[in-house]
Amino acid sequence: MVIYKDCLRSPKELGDFTLFKVGGLEKNERLCAFIIAWILLPRDVSNEVTLNCSKKNVIKKLALHYMGLRKDEKGWSFKDEHVVEVEEIEPIGQEALRSAELESRRLRGPEVEVGELSAVPEEWRRARVAWLCKELPAHKAGMLVKILNAQRKWMTQEDAAYIIVHCLRIRENETAFKVYKWMMQRNWYRFDFALATKLADYLGKERKFSKCREVFDDIINQGRVPSESTFHILVVAYLSAPVQGCLDEACGIYNRMIQLGGYQPRLSLHNSLFKAIVSNPGILSKHYLKQAEYIFHHMVTTRLDVQKDIYAGLIWLHSYQDSIDKERIAELREAMQCAGYDEDREVLLSILRICAREGEVEEAEKTWVKLLKFESDPPALAFVYKMEAYSKVGMPMKSLEIFREMQSKLGKADVAAYNQIIEILCKAQESELAETIMADFVKSGLKPLTPSYVHLLSMYYNLELYDKLEEALSQCLEKCRPNCATYTIYLDYLVKIGNIDKAQDIFNRMNSDAFIGVNARSCNTILSGYLSSGNHMKAEKIYDFMCLKKYEIESPLMEKLDYILSLKRKVVKRPINLKLSKEQREILIGLLLGGLRIDSDDPRRNHIIRFDFDGNSNSHYVLKSHIYRQFYEWLHPSCKPSDDSENVPDKFCTIVSSHFGFYADQFWANGEPTIPKLIHRWMSPCVLAYWYMYGGHRNSSGDIFLKIKGSQEGVENIVKKFKAMSMDCKVKRKGRVFWIGILGSHSTWFWKLVEPYMIEDRDFPEVGDETEKHYAMAAEEIKFNSDSGE
Repeated sequence: MVIYKDCLRSPKELGDFTLFKVGGLEKNERLCAFIIAWILLPRDVSNEVTLNCSKKNVIKKLALHYMGLRKDEKGWSFKDEHVVEVEEIEPIGQEALRSAELESRRLRGPEVEVGELSAVPEEWRRARVAWLCKELPAHKAGMLVKILNAQRKWMTQEDAAYIIVHCLRIRENETAFKVYKWMMQRNWYRFDFALATKLADYLGKERKFSKCREVFDDIINQGRVPSESTFHILVVAYLSAPVQGCLDEACGIYNRMIQLGGYQPRLSLHNSLFKAIVSNPGILSKHYLKQAEYIFHHMVTTRLDVQKDIYAGLIWLHSYQDSIDKERIAELREAMQCAGYDEDREVLLSILRICAREGEVEEAEKTWVKLLKFESDPPALAFVYKMEAYSKVGMPMKSLEIFREMQSKLGKADVAAYNQIIEILCKAQESELAETIMADFVKSGLKPLTPSYVHLLSMYYNLELYDKLEEALSQCLEKCRPNCATYTIYLDYLVKIGNIDKAQDIFNRMNSDAFIGVNARSCNTILSGYLSSGNHMKAEKIYDFMCLKKYEIESPLMEKLDYILSLKRKVVKRPINLKLSKEQREILIGLLLGGLRIDSDDPRRNHIIRFDFDGNSNSHYVLKSHIYRQFYEWLHPSCKPSDDSENVPDKFCTIVSSHFGFYADQFWANGEPTIPKLIHRWMSPCVLAYWYMYGGHRNSSGDIFLKIKGSQEGVENIVKKFKAMSMDCKVKRKGRVFWIGILGSHSTWFWKLVEPYMIEDRDFPEVGDETEKHYAMAAEEIKFNSDSGE
């Protein structure tokens, strides 16, 4: 077993024993076959293997199968394709993606011309190359480079190319990539298009999209156009990765495949990319309309078979646009009918959504009749769209009638329906009806209630029913989480009645509460209160705060401020240069340890931080609002809601800036998560708190589990730092992820350290929601209570 560990290192990477249950072969016999395969790999394997074993034929078959050999009428040869296990992808578009993967196996790049090792005249060179073929896959990057550097005096491009091709044959693609990168730095290196293409294709098929992209870019930098197979495989690799930003990259490679390469993508690639676009929620997918139209255009112009899902997906995307293109939708519906496809349930729902947006009642009724032909009880969403359509033409009572019909037909109303009808009635200022529906909503036990309470508060504010406003606010705070929108309406009310002192208390409470926070609207409200009451000193402080946060000041207030500041001969401040505060720097380090991503441009001069929170996690729900406000001035304009909405997205990013260069170099070197060598100097209690909140959890026993990606050396530095802080911990590795467990009494000390920086201790409870349960199961599988530290 020691030999197996030393030779093959990771059974998960090189194969699973359960995959090779051939002819009743036992585990020790399978193990024997693996070792024999490893020993024979660098040698001539054209002859069949013979073993002194009762099951030698079975072992021979297994060994050769594992080595990637096949036998045909011409004899033994290496297989060109290899199926690797990958992470499970989203159900939507899975069939199209699988079809694109199968298509990639049929694509062939240029043949690599590499001589046989037996043809090398020098025996010592043959021996050294054979030794490298066996030795290099067993080492990590650092040692691999040291071994290669020791061969610089004698190694040539032909030797390196042979090693790369050999590693690709035995599916050691990572090793092949490292050897290729080392070869590129030699003064004798000559670009080999066929070799680079083969390497990129193999990396892409294994879903190593970042390394595949690196070789792809190198081909372009050499003034060559990558082969069709490389374009195709790289797009599929991006689509297979559950990483934010990969869809954008896939679209970019797809476009370059057509515009730069002049290739016509296969039908499977068109379908898989299109379905990846429409598999996201409409609010996110709507930004890909131009790309979807581009795909559709190429499918039509190249006379490919346009499936029904493509027509339906395009109509669906158009239904979410801010400006509805009715003519284009009519063209798509007509083309769909000409192609022989009937409008199904999903298309009719998209048409209803458009009717609701545009207030087209007649078209909504026609669509409703068609929808009833599919099912006697339409989906709840159809009722919601119909209600909205009638509300747009000023018929709230008809919307209420549809709501009652929904309750009658479906037996109940869902959250979307309750929120929609309450919003409609509140805008129509039908207070009694809105209160009745709201009471039913609360009794139903459905959540969230917050949007409906916001509509109620706005109605009471507009009707000047201030007693009911305070009563509704009290009920909201009792039943819902504290919310910036509800507090802002209350702030408007206090300023309106002139209670500036209480308004100031509420504003300070909002600003100090990490979950509530303040926004541009609340700042403008309190600023107007200070200006109207003549408190110019406090107005200046709010003005400075708004400049720091880059909040827009309303024009009437700005005019008053200009006059006040001019009296003091104070220069009006304009947008200042951004600079990360000490708190922001510590937050970033903690989040980066927890898995935050940084994207860099090619020269690595400018960087974008991508915040990605799990929408199913209660703890992330609280944290994302806090982070959103902490980095508001750094956020990209597209991530800032234009309508002052309080719905913080699960994913948002910063502007492109060179200020993040230090963090990119330390935590995302070469596009991969790394642990800085000096991390022990930066592990302050604040950093640990945000690491825990973003990438950790606590189980029912109080034990702390922290997740991190990086090198083993980096994790060892972190463990040493924990020990220096009087906290012993255990480390377990699962794939590329390390879990650091702080158990027993040590977790109590950890909690005392981070508690002052936690965002509401009650919001980070023991494992309760689905995401925390998933982490808990992962930690249980790793068995932290074992005696070994690693």
